Amino acid sequence: MGEASLAGVHVGTSGWSYPSWKPGFYPAGTDSKEFLRHYAERFSTVELNTTGYRLPAEEQFRRWAEQTPPGFRFAPKLAGNRPRQLAEFGPRVRLLGDRLGPIRVQLISTRDEGMIELILGSLDPDSLVAFDLEHASWDGIEPRLAEAGAVRVNDLEHEAPFRYVRFRDPPYSEGDLEERAARLRGVAEPAFVYFRHEDEPTAPRYAERLLELLR
Repeated sequence: MGEASLAGVHVGTSGWSYPSWKPGFYPAGTDSKEFLRHYAERFSTVELNTTGYRLPAEEQFRRWAEQTPPGFRFAPKLAGNRPRQLAEFGPRVRLLGDRLGPIRVQLISTRDEGMIELILGSLDPDSLVAFDLEHASWDGIEPRLAEAGAVRVNDLEHEAPFRYVRFRDPPYSEGDLEERAARLRGVAEPAFVYFRHEDEPTAPRYAERLLELLR
């Protein structure tokens, strides 16, 4: 894997297809069709947010997988407020093959455990599922998620089979990154960590620095 990788920890950014990251991250003159290939030489994972708005064609998923090396993982987004998409979502993202990483399920509603059960029952039982639950009414759902092999995004406290962390509040100082690295060092489970996209290529810089601190 590329320079920004570490055993047990996958660190990357929320998306990769940003022309404004050129030439700060992508070399000047890089064709946008080569962005993913270049990105995957440096990072071992990426959030695939476009799937939360509409599902790309089957061939697109195959192309993404072909452009990335073994060990690379995509983290597709599922919008939990669109249950009609569930039947098609699972089979479509499985076209990524062994490049399929955790599925991030975003639920912006108040607590609805029936929706959790519907989603878990609709996805492949072997899927890694991370629920992005912002509303405080979801507090306490973590044990139920762990029973299903799932996790709550940004939860490092409760028992879980893996961790899914999203850093959404840049800018980050060196001290901020050192603090986050210290927390991640205490995690025994596999971890997927993502920095929010900004117009400037700050997210990949933060990701690379975090992995340097974790080594």
